[in-house]
Amino acid sequence: MQNLTLQKIMEQYIARAAIPNPPPLPLNSQHLSRRTTLFNRLFAAVYAAAILSLFYYHLTSLLKSPTSVSSFFVSISLFISDVVLAFLWATTQCNRMIPLRRREFPNNLKQLLKNDSDFPALDVFICTADPYKEPPINVINTALSVLAYDYPTTKISVYISDDGGSAVTLFAFMEAARFAAEWLPFCRKNHVVERNPEAFFESNQDLDSESEKIKLRVSATMSNAPIVLTLDCDTYSNDPQTPLRVLCYFMDPNFGSNCGYVQFPQRFRGISKNDVYGSEYMRLFIFNPIGMDGLFGPGYLGTGCFFVRRTFFGGPSALEPPELPELHPSHVVQNSIRSRQVLDLAHLVARCDYEINTKWGSKLGFRYGSLVEDYFTAYLQKSEGWKSVFCNPNRAAFYGDAPMNLLDAVNQVKRWAIGLLEVTFSKYSPITFGVRSMGLLMGISYCHNAFWGFLCIPVTVYAFLPQLALLNGASVFPRVWDPWFSVYAFLFLGAYGQDLLEFLQEGSTFQKWWNDQRIWSVRALSSYFFASIEFSLKSLGISALGFNVTSKVVDQDQSKRYDQELFEFGTSSPMFLPMATAAIVNLAGFAGGLIGIWRSGGAWEEVFVQIFLAGFTVVNCFPLYEAMAFRKDGGKLPREITFLSLFLALLLCSFAAFFSSFN
Repeated sequence: MQNLTLQKIMEQYIARAAIPNPPPLPLNSQHLSRRTTLFNRLFAAVYAAAILSLFYYHLTSLLKSPTSVSSFFVSISLFISDVVLAFLWATTQCNRMIPLRRREFPNNLKQLLKNDSDFPALDVFICTADPYKEPPINVINTALSVLAYDYPTTKISVYISDDGGSAVTLFAFMEAARFAAEWLPFCRKNHVVERNPEAFFESNQDLDSESEKIKLRVSATMSNAPIVLTLDCDTYSNDPQTPLRVLCYFMDPNFGSNCGYVQFPQRFRGISKNDVYGSEYMRLFIFNPIGMDGLFGPGYLGTGCFFVRRTFFGGPSALEPPELPELHPSHVVQNSIRSRQVLDLAHLVARCDYEINTKWGSKLGFRYGSLVEDYFTAYLQKSEGWKSVFCNPNRAAFYGDAPMNLLDAVNQVKRWAIGLLEVTFSKYSPITFGVRSMGLLMGISYCHNAFWGFLCIPVTVYAFLPQLALLNGASVFPRVWDPWFSVYAFLFLGAYGQDLLEFLQEGSTFQKWWNDQRIWSVRALSSYFFASIEFSLKSLGISALGFNVTSKVVDQDQSKRYDQELFEFGTSSPMFLPMATAAIVNLAGFAGGLIGIWRSGGAWEEVFVQIFLAGFTVVNCFPLYEAMAFRKDGGKLPREITFLSLFLALLLCSFAAFFSSFN
């Protein structure tokens, strides 16, 4: 039986499903919690009313005759900050209106796919760029884990997309092909579920003589498969039934022909006990996709995503044919990979200048124009009419590696934030183009990530301004007994409380949530702050941006400190300056505020909010104080960063004192 395209397979399935007796078994189900949905909507309404009340308070304060330039500056800064926070809060609410959860029944596929020839072909693309930061052994483990899927071996093709053109990676992959001849039969014979070799041999499973022998396949054709899986080089398969779960959606006629891709959440192995760097990104990888699934579906997260190849060739009803007929999504190449026809075509399309003056990157394939090509590509696919599905099974489908030092963690987010700003300030901005093409809720949902960089504004203001005012004896918030104080208290407790509740409902812990909210402010003062600067400079033509690969190399001392959940600084970087300066200013503000209360005979009502804010920040900054003053290991904060941040803190305090003298 010749290879079938996904469309033909689905047509056959629909024909079978039309037979009235017996009805086909379900391939998937979906669940919408009415209780959660009702709570989210009611809470959003109450919280929105509180935000409007806060804006009324700000506006009435601004309309009063300002007593000084400094007080007006403080008022307008807090107002702008609250506007940004309110907008970003509103974008998250779109993901809380219809939170959808799904379940798949891969065993029911047996009624449809009785023979190996019935399965659609699957192409797997593993992306890597730098063999020094992304060790080839990670690439090999990822490739072997997907080759060992519970899927017909003749229907899987694995490709390594190596932007670095490394001979080391090529050699390692050739060796992996030899190893696969023993590894794959071993997994199937012994019913091994953990099919990443490294993860398997690091587990506590008993190793017999055969497995010890395995411890010291390359596709036969370029199939142009109808389904494409994209993976990062360190994202290995953790469930051999993953492609079967995907078919539970692609082969379900209820989804129609506009289901473009199935996205799995990113999971990470080796995360410290309480996820000190917030690397799980629960909101980005879990909460938001669940909420978006109730709309048009989640965005593309860059890895662990199964695409219908047709999505790379225009919208569901507007096919964009490629320049070469051989690259058409319905075309199937059946010649040997060693044939001259296939090799010539491969060399042609692999050239770095192939896409020049073609539709690739604009109307075909992955879209160019942003460092976050994953976000941008899926965003444009959604605007063309494609939908997607979020698949979040109990057993993680994939595991990847997370950064083990703070600099890699914040640099990674800085790169994302720059790419998102590129989309925000383009003609495809979600606030305009997105809302018009996808509707209000979906467009605003995409705004949440796109406007990440703006978060540096309110966090910077709240990290410095109230504390500097406190040092100078000025009150910038309502008194405790003022009715407006209750608005501030509700907004703070409501936002943090709802966030904590979502973490706990997803099976996380309080300590993980605490670390996540702490790293949220760290990213704002480093990643988002420097991303905004670099993007602004690029827009003015002053500098060019580069793509920095996140290092996946594991240092033993660094790994030990990571397991102990110590912040890893080590390298001197300007990225650490804003957060270190904020830590010092808040400590000074907290101490100065307490001294001021003592001197005033216990008058605390006017400055309580500022004291609380400074104290809350001080508690969050404990790892910074520890790295500045108490640690002697290689991960401590570099001395020059500590001294420079002290100097900047003194400069800010002096400037604030001088500015307040005009009061």
